[in-house]
Amino acid sequence: MLKVTFIQPDGIENTVEAEPGMTLMEAAVKNSVRGIAAECGGACSCATCHVYVEEAWREATGEPEAMEEDMLDFAFDVRPSSRLSCQIRLTEELDGLTVRIPEKQF
Repeated sequence: MLKVTFIQPDGIENTVEAEPGMTLMEAAVKNSVRGIAAECGGACSCATCHVYVEEAWREATGEPEAMEEDMLDFAFDVRPSSRLSCQIRLTEELDGLTVRIPEKQF
């Protein structure tokens, strides 16, 4: 199992366990992480699973593909570290990943 930490806008941290191969969004939904609505269920057709990847993890999580970038246009307060959590596949290399949740999703 991997550990992933979600940091709420108020600074409260929620560390959850996830299986390799899950997406970050699936881990959030499975563990009822507040602030991840995931309205499209991971189809990359909304921006309700928007997160900010902590600087130390940006290279490991990679850059968004074109479709994800298009969806991020609909996200609230997009930053260079913005990603859709449905597009981050968890691997052993991402054990310990830390992301922040925006104040709102749209």
